[in-house]
Amino acid sequence: MATIRLDSEERRRGIVEAAMPLFARKGFAGTTTKEIAEAAHISEALLFKHYPTKGTLYQEMLRSGCSADPALLERLRVIEPSTQTLIHMMHFMVYHFVLGAFGSASEREPRQRLVLNSFLEDGEFARLVFDWVATEVFPKFGASVEAAERAGDVVALGIPAVNRFWFAQHIAAMLAYARLPGGSVVPYDGDTLTVIGQAVHFILRGIGMKDEVIAAQYDPKALSIFFQPIPA
Repeated sequence: MATIRLDSEERRRGIVEAAMPLFARKGFAGTTTKEIAEAAHISEALLFKHYPTKGTLYQEMLRSGCSADPALLERLRVIEPSTQTLIHMMHFMVYHFVLGAFGSASEREPRQRLVLNSFLEDGEFARLVFDWVATEVFPKFGASVEAAERAGDVVALGIPAVNRFWFAQHIAAMLAYARLPGGSVVPYDGDTLTVIGQAVHFILRGIGMKDEVIAAQYDPKALSIFFQPIPA
């Protein structure tokens, strides 16, 4: 039987793909390098050649998990801060957590489980994820809150914008975590898209956006999920 030789990048990607469900299921401490090597169908020596420690694998999974569509991230960087940008961002965040704007559930759910397991261990993976979000996503949110306050669309609450951002993220994340067993374990009233819309409305009010502005500018059935159409 012929042996298929993989280049270094393909091998590294294969190791990450093999390790992710193990870390997601068993956590960082509970997963051994032997198990990772076996799942990747390689020796431990070859595993250590590519990833000297489990920590370096965590870093690679973070990079992989945060590598959203480059065009979308560039659009986020250049779009003007505004009330409408704030609405788009909050809708996109909730939609992405719950249904996924990038990839399938089989790719999204292991990363969510990784974060949950990280909370129960040393928190390092979660910190890496949140540091990335704080660097890549929050600045546009903060600038949009300021723009919306100047426009009179958001009231000043005396709550730092960064905290408003993370409170919103917590709502989106919990909606997603409740679905990990397969369908939400929380008995919400309404279908998934309806609940997403209601959650975004709740977040926008919590941020300080005025009711009349939300009513005029937020329509979850018509709004793109941050430049992508919502499926029917």
